Amino acid sequence: MFESQPTVIDEVVVTAARLPPAAGEAAFSVIRLDGAALDRAARLDEALAGVPAVSLFRRTSSLAANPTTQGVSLRAIAPSGAGRTLVTLDGVPLNDPFGGWVLWSQLPTEALESLDIVRGAGAGPYGAGALTGVIQLRERERGGVLDASIAERGGARLAGAVGVDAGSLRLTGSALYETSDGYVPVRGAAAGKADTPLDIETRAAALRLDAPLGAARLSLRASAYDEERGSGLQSARSSASGHLLSATAAKRPQEGAYGWRLQAWRRESDFANSSVAVAADRNSTTPANDQYETPATGWGVNAALRRASRDVAGGRLEWELGADARFNEGETRERFRYMNGAFTRDRIAGGETSVAGLYGEASWRDDLWLVAGGLRLDGWRNENGRRLERDRATGAATLDEADPDRSGEVVSARLAARRMIGGGWAARAAAYSGFRPATLNELHRPFRVGNDLTEANAALVPETLQGVEAGLAYEGLVATFGATLFWNRIEDAIVNVTIGEGPGTFPRAGFVPAGGVLRQRQNAGAIEATGIELTARRSLGGRLTLDGAVSITDARMDGGSAAPQLTGLRPAQAPIWSATTSLDWRASDRLNLAVQARYESKRFEDDLNSRVLGTAVAVDARAEWRMTPAAVVWAAADNLFDEVVEVSETGTEVEGYGPPRTLRLGVRWTY
Repeated sequence: MFESQPTVIDEVVVTAARLPPAAGEAAFSVIRLDGAALDRAARLDEALAGVPAVSLFRRTSSLAANPTTQGVSLRAIAPSGAGRTLVTLDGVPLNDPFGGWVLWSQLPTEALESLDIVRGAGAGPYGAGALTGVIQLRERERGGVLDASIAERGGARLAGAVGVDAGSLRLTGSALYETSDGYVPVRGAAAGKADTPLDIETRAAALRLDAPLGAARLSLRASAYDEERGSGLQSARSSASGHLLSATAAKRPQEGAYGWRLQAWRRESDFANSSVAVAADRNSTTPANDQYETPATGWGVNAALRRASRDVAGGRLEWELGADARFNEGETRERFRYMNGAFTRDRIAGGETSVAGLYGEASWRDDLWLVAGGLRLDGWRNENGRRLERDRATGAATLDEADPDRSGEVVSARLAARRMIGGGWAARAAAYSGFRPATLNELHRPFRVGNDLTEANAALVPETLQGVEAGLAYEGLVATFGATLFWNRIEDAIVNVTIGEGPGTFPRAGFVPAGGVLRQRQNAGAIEATGIELTARRSLGGRLTLDGAVSITDARMDGGSAAPQLTGLRPAQAPIWSATTSLDWRASDRLNLAVQARYESKRFEDDLNSRVLGTAVAVDARAEWRMTPAAVVWAAADNLFDEVVEVSETGTEVEGYGPPRTLRLGVRWTY
């Protein structure tokens, strides 16, 4: 299913324009998810959930999560809606240009060959956004797959990927359609007529052309996605759409020769979201905000030059020099302040952000040692920020703010060493730093969830992370094992800080109803985390495979003078314990049975640790029957024992829950 801390990051047969994994990556904490792990997940974030402490902002998967909470974070240090992890597809960032989150439905699992999770600040070739790590996705190279399934509560899914050769050209395409009537998150006595299902309908497609370019390869890719979903409350809905264009030229380095990559990409996205105020009896809602569009554009370029040579101090030296730049612009357009049956105010808020950097990376290895390191210098800039609010009846401005431009530089680095110590064992140690600039969403867009309001903050500066870790790994014929002990500290952490409670009227934010709170995004001191990660895999008798992983992370806030009330508390949505285990039994040449269990200790809904989400346990099961060498029929039960999993809690102690037991049935064809 997954390989923990591989000794060497294996290469795959490549037709797309990409450089192979750098030799130095194996010195850091890397987990690879292979095709088997991806094949069994309907959504990419659900596949990632098999790795402890890899999660979206909340416990819900992207099938039910609002796009603004689909940011991904590693190690449970401090999850956030924007995410503190960079996600790339063959080098192109997939994080949204406005909010930093990832629309996971834009890419079906069938379109991917494998992925690597690099834990710890990225630095090196990754740059801005890789604060807690990087998730590197690789698009399918060969073969094809088609998967069709139905599920309870009106669920249906059709997804596939295919590749066609035409002489020296190769055309690879993928597509996805998924729909579900959804489930109601608030259930039982607390539920009212205002509580509605989390329905969803999503579509995505991508096309890539690979062609020779002399001794190099050229890849041109275009993709688009569109989704609409309910938010679990009457009259509250959201939609997201966008497209991405990229062009990559790359030459793989040969022994003693140079390799290189040139890449450019452009992404446009839009997002709409309507929020409501909920009556105390939950039988009705009142419109609160209509974010009717959020146009945003992101574009970027990167370049790298790599060379590998032998016979340097008795080992192999590989180095890479590169540069990259990313630019984002966007704004939110909203109607708000609902009175006497109509919205009375308009808001436009947004701006531009950019970051550009230079880096150098190098690694050296012999039969026993692997040493790798890198250094980056980045410059960031926030500019043309503005927030304009008008009275809809008169057109008069009620708030007109132009934010001052801000800029700065960040130096980040990483260094690691790994040594083979015999008998399949290896030891390693690493130190690193990284940074994440605030997104346009964090800088400029206020938002509302139920009766809770959160204000933007155009004065945010990038958050930075420093960390060290040490690890031990074993790789044998029938078993693997990995252990990592780490310490991380985030400075100028961007968190939502409670600054008021309803009912009441506040400057800029307006009225906060009873049971609601007012928060603001702030650089609130620091977050310090110490943790241990354990992974193991064992093959039992050739047909039975057992996987297990545990993550223990003790993260604590130090609010300093900015937010002293947070000192000693845990970051919101950050559990201490998380664990997964899976058992895969190939009962016969035709029948395969698998079961996976996930455990998570309690976490807190809010920054003040006043809203507690209890311990969560869920078990999934799947059976596959191979009808022909190419066709498999499968059945799956998600949350097999119908466990009640808390995913949210309001200020009035109304709890929201994850999905109940869901049965799915499908057929999969591969070639």
